[in-house]
Amino acid sequence: MLSEPFENCHQVRWPDVLDMRKEQPPKTDRKKLPADINCFACRHFFITYDQHYPYGCRAVGFKSRVMPSKEMSANSGIECQLFSAKEKNG
Repeated sequence: MLSEPFENCHQVRWPDVLDMRKEQPPKTDRKKLPADINCFACRHFFITYDQHYPYGCRAVGFKSRVMPSKEMSANSGIECQLFSAKEKNG
């Protein structure tokens, strides 16, 4: 009786499992990762003129000693999702 529900199941063979491991995408290296976000080109970036926290981000609402995009990636583990390019005059 226990085997009835498993009669139509696909049986996995070991060679199939080994082939799956070969199909994994190659590991990325630093050269292939996207370039770091340039906060100077973002409309939310501002200079605070505070000697201890010279850089700020209006979108998130904080000041930092380092570029806000670097601070966000260090704390959240992902790149800044709020980047918005400045409009060029002209």
